[in-house]
Order: sequence, then C-alpha cells, then structure tokens
Amino acid sequence: MAYIITDECIVCGSCEDECPVDAISEGEDKFSIDPEICTDCGACAELCPVEAILPGEENQ
Repeated sequence: MAYIITDECIVCGSCEDECPVDAISEGEDKFSIDPEICTDCGACAELCPVEAILPGEENQ
C-alpha cells in the first residue's frame, strides 16, 4: 500500500528529494504521492518534519 501525504503537509519539499523513485510531486496545497509509482519504502515519512506522511492503509 502506497504512502499518503495528509493535509498536515507544510510543503517544505524534504520528501520529494528523498523519494528514490520520484513518486512525489508538488500539488496546489500540498505534495502528493503517486500510488502507482510508490514502492512503500517509507523514506519520505522518516524525513517529514510534521509527520504528515503515513502508510495509506492506516487511513482507509
């Protein structure tokens, strides 16, 4: 299950640079993760300063 970025995102960009498969892109109000590309590695979640990145299955 791909990670997701919640509305807590402060658009700092630290997650985008960390993603090894370039699954993260900047949206209008927050960054987003393409679930088709995400490999579920969690690298982005470890760096998020506001803990806005969570495993997708926790939010279903």
